[in-house]
Amino acid sequence: MTVFVGTSGWQYRDWRGVLYPEGVPQRLWLEEYARRFAVVENNNAFYRLPDRDTFVHWRERTPDGFVMAVKASRYLTHIKRLKEPEEPVARLLDRAGGLGERLGPVLLQLPPTLKADAGLLDAVLGCFPARVRVAVEPRHPSWWTDEIRGVLCGRGATLCWADRESRPVTPLWRTADWGYLRLHEGRARPRPSYGRQALAAWAERLADAWPEGADVYVFFNNDPGGAAVRNAETFVDLIRARGRTVSLPGDGRAPAETAGQTRRHSSYE
Repeated sequence: MTVFVGTSGWQYRDWRGVLYPEGVPQRLWLEEYARRFAVVENNNAFYRLPDRDTFVHWRERTPDGFVMAVKASRYLTHIKRLKEPEEPVARLLDRAGGLGERLGPVLLQLPPTLKADAGLLDAVLGCFPARVRVAVEPRHPSWWTDEIRGVLCGRGATLCWADRESRPVTPLWRTADWGYLRLHEGRARPRPSYGRQALAAWAERLADAWPEGADVYVFFNNDPGGAAVRNAETFVDLIRARGRTVSLPGDGRAPAETAGQTRRHSSYE
């Protein structure tokens, strides 16, 4: 198992002194981030999808082996609510394609008010080519059914495991041959940090669930005060202590998808 550990976003002013040294200008924060982590989740694309040139610029500013996951635009997930997905998905892929080999999974985070609709989910996932990994983060309890699990498995999309207040808020289904975990808010002090025990529990879950050869992406979304940075670095140590490989800057490691593996027709149930 190769684990890609990073944070959800990188442009946070209160990370100065935590991740970014005093004197490093904001325009160089991505380069500084990429010295510490080999993966980042781009949350800004959810609020305003950047143009292709911006994605190209991010590719040029990051080293070989760096991976950028992209959170799909809220236009698709929150405004259209997954309906008529063809054009929004095509636009997303065209622009994010500027990342080239840096492009990691696409995250579809669904609105908490959106109830389960297997047909809509299947139609959206069908718009993505087989080479693109897609993680789905539903947030309404109606999604936890065998039918939805079957759609994810059939399309080779992974259910995004999620944590809030140091406990899972999603089923721990394996629906693809790769995984995706988001940690939103811990209960340790200072809030919203995660304590070492909570992080160790997640390291154990991942180590037990995923075999060697699987890629698992882990993102800390508890950004206030630099908690995400500190927790991500602790998590790297914890998962490595369990004998799992972690992708780190400078090791040239890229996810297996870029080596020709596809996400379709997962055998996981």
